[in-house]
Amino acid sequence: MWILLFVFYFGLPLLVLHLCYKFRIANKLGAVVVSYIIGLIIGNSGLLPPESASVQSLLSGITIPLAIPLMLFSTKLKEVFQLAGKVVVSLVIGIVSVTLVIASGYFVFRHFIPETWKVSGLLVGVYTGGTPNLASLKLILDVDETLYLLTHSADLVVGIFYLFFLISVGQRFFSMFLPPSKLQWSSNEDANLPDNEEPYLGILRRQLIIPMAKSLLLAVLVAGISVLVSLLVPDSAQMAVIMLLITTFALVLSFIPAVNSIPKSFDLGMYFVLVFSIVVASMVNVVTLISGALEVVYYVAWVVFGSLILQVLLSRIFKIDADTVIITSTALICSPPFVPVVAGALHNRSLIVPGLTIGIIGYAIGNYLGFILAQILR
Repeated sequence: MWILLFVFYFGLPLLVLHLCYKFRIANKLGAVVVSYIIGLIIGNSGLLPPESASVQSLLSGITIPLAIPLMLFSTKLKEVFQLAGKVVVSLVIGIVSVTLVIASGYFVFRHFIPETWKVSGLLVGVYTGGTPNLASLKLILDVDETLYLLTHSADLVVGIFYLFFLISVGQRFFSMFLPPSKLQWSSNEDANLPDNEEPYLGILRRQLIIPMAKSLLLAVLVAGISVLVSLLVPDSAQMAVIMLLITTFALVLSFIPAVNSIPKSFDLGMYFVLVFSIVVASMVNVVTLISGALEVVYYVAWVVFGSLILQVLLSRIFKIDADTVIITSTALICSPPFVPVVAGALHNRSLIVPGLTIGIIGYAIGNYLGFILAQILR
């Protein structure tokens, strides 16, 4: 039965990806959201056997420790030093704004949300990095599955409205308070843009099996070494040490060209995130999820729009232009995949590379910041 459950959980993301390629609405929702929906349906259908609980616990514990290094191996941190000064300042302002507003929200909502300090840590992760950091911090902070899914669901609900705001009236709104961007749309910059190939496309090609197997083996080694080192600390701190060491070792290895250039490593890591998403969602009771959602939605809205206001105020002081602020906010709040979408709406393609680079930095530091803030608030 264990083998069948493993095949079931690792095979379902293939169905998810097929749905995203075949149906426009599924593609708009995104693979992670579709994975959560399928997981919730399966978990609340009563079809899973009793043995599934132990398999779910195992998979939720191993998928993210493998996904994080796989995603970080392809990180190009050297690009940080190529960012323009204004973009770096905008990045710092964005991270500071998010962190301060999350901390303030903790004191506003701590009497209404259980273990608010954990939710605060999760929000730092997702609003500096993205879903992989959110999933990683779930393990680091030992967050209950329902509370984790509550936080992520609230992020999705508020995030849809925020993204629509940025695409529709964001530029006009920001330009009322900030200088206009001097960068213009230019077709000459196409050579500097990242590969626009669809994610996961060709991931099952025979010629990619060996390179991806190497990256998976390297991820297993990184996770294994991190687990061994964690045995030197108390049990209560082991999971935090494991995930932070995995992040650190993976970033160090990303400076090695042979590791950094392994094809589809990031996509393989995201595949493990999809497995994790389905597993966690299948462990959640829908009734419990709905009943506790509203307070978390309020907290998330406080963070998203509160950090936006603070970011605009600080950016005005440092004379950061409107488009740079928008693309920074997109990379941090909405996550890097939305950067090209928003840059297109702004008619400012020159911001794609800086925006994606900001997102990469967020992936790299999200686990550290989330853990540190959670411990301070705790």
